[in-house]
Amino acid sequence: MLRPTSTGGLRELSPWSMFLSADVIVKAVMIGLAFASLVTWTIFIAKMIELTLIRRKLSTALSKINGARSLAEAQFALGGKEGVLASLLAAAMREGRLSAGISSDAGIKERAASSFAEIVRAEARRIRLGMGLLATIGATSPFVGLFGTVWGIMNSFIGISKSQTTNLAVVAPGIAEALLATAIGLVAAIPAVIIYNHFSRVTKTYLELVNRASGAAGRLLSRDLDRTHGGSHSRAAE
Repeated sequence: MLRPTSTGGLRELSPWSMFLSADVIVKAVMIGLAFASLVTWTIFIAKMIELTLIRRKLSTALSKINGARSLAEAQFALGGKEGVLASLLAAAMREGRLSAGISSDAGIKERAASSFAEIVRAEARRIRLGMGLLATIGATSPFVGLFGTVWGIMNSFIGISKSQTTNLAVVAPGIAEALLATAIGLVAAIPAVIIYNHFSRVTKTYLELVNRASGAAGRLLSRDLDRTHGGSHSRAAE
């Protein structure tokens, strides 16, 4: 597409030429929106890799302790590997050790469940890092682009009044430059919203795995307590 120049010639009206010809405020809006789009795709790649790896790691860890009969056996099966499941098992072991001989089984389980809940909440906060930024980009980018468009159209109308002409060839390029800001705002917002919704579903699936790990640690602690309790009864009977 061509637009008239100050010398009466025509030059191509491309997105790049419209950006170069735009007002400094509109340029700043476009650059900000382009940066927001870059942030969106960076978060997408980073979170996709992170979620894929930790889901696979936790699923593998759960399968390793599937046949474990005690907390110690489960920790041995994990082989000292770090992760949310290892943290849950360590919390259960710690609570059982600290409360040995001074508390009932119900009290130990209650305190262990409280520790599990803290670990699960911390993992949820960690895995949702970056999600708030995606939501902000998706919600605000169209309005930021609209601001650039309104500003550009205002400048176009001011230019029209100064040139005292309503010739479409003179009016259209300035309006097109302004509308480019809204287009870039939508380009930034739409992927951000889609990626946010996708990660919301993936994160929910991962947190269900974390809750399964918490339940597994709780069951192993309960078995250990019952085994200890049964051993105490056997010794008392003798």
